[in-house]
Amino acid sequence: MIKIKTAEELALMRESALIVSKTLGELAKEVKPGVTTLKLDKIAEDCIRDHDAIPGFLGLYDFPNTLCMSPNAQVVHGIPNNKPLEEGDIISIDCGAIKNGFYGDHAYTFEVGEVSQDIKDLLRVTKESLYKGIEQFRMGKRVGDVGYAIQQYAENHGYGVVRELVGHGLGRKMHEDPEMPNYGKRGKGKKFKNGMTVAIEPMINQGTRRIKQLKDGWTILTADGKPSAHFEHDVALIDGEPKLLSTFDYIYEALGISSNEEDPYRF
Repeated sequence: MIKIKTAEELALMRESALIVSKTLGELAKEVKPGVTTLKLDKIAEDCIRDHDAIPGFLGLYDFPNTLCMSPNAQVVHGIPNNKPLEEGDIISIDCGAIKNGFYGDHAYTFEVGEVSQDIKDLLRVTKESLYKGIEQFRMGKRVGDVGYAIQQYAENHGYGVVRELVGHGLGRKMHEDPEMPNYGKRGKGKKFKNGMTVAIEPMINQGTRRIKQLKDGWTILTADGKPSAHFEHDVALIDGEPKLLSTFDYIYEALGISSNEEDPYRF
């Protein structure tokens, strides 16, 4: 069942989402060659708790850490460890927080030092596909419209779109209805309604769309070992239009990036 949120609940969700956004902004300052993902995990937990919130992933479905940390060919759900990041890596950081009974859930794929142009292209297209999907989260549209927009944009650039893992509704639970696949057919699926809140999160592979799972029961890898990128926003449907609960602004401030990509969707 889709949970429609009141204006008051949307304000609380915005607060939770922004805690995650601020945490990712702090991590942006620290992602560099030589840092371990466990160190980044500790920074994130401290940041979330400093905002009087609780790490949303820690213990969820028995996940052992605050962050899902997925470098290079890892798609999602990587477990932080003591292996240092290296020059030329990429790292997808997925973070969640709970405050006032509501979740924020937000992800960004970072460059570690200098990366190759083909990796930059993968990250750019994946992030652009996210906004292609957000643009379709409107009254009169359906779940399939969002998935179709993401899929077409990514596949037209020659990339693989992961099918087994999807976006989702968000609220008092991390995963609510509806599921939000990154592929689909226009005009198909559940119809959007004002007050809906979803996490839209394309997972795009440089090569095949196919994936596999490590024996740890969590880490998802590309089947061909090529890199994967992941970007995620929390979005509410307000007055028929998509409005971002989360923001990349804190990341961009830390990295010295100028962007107006979020302007059409400001909360």
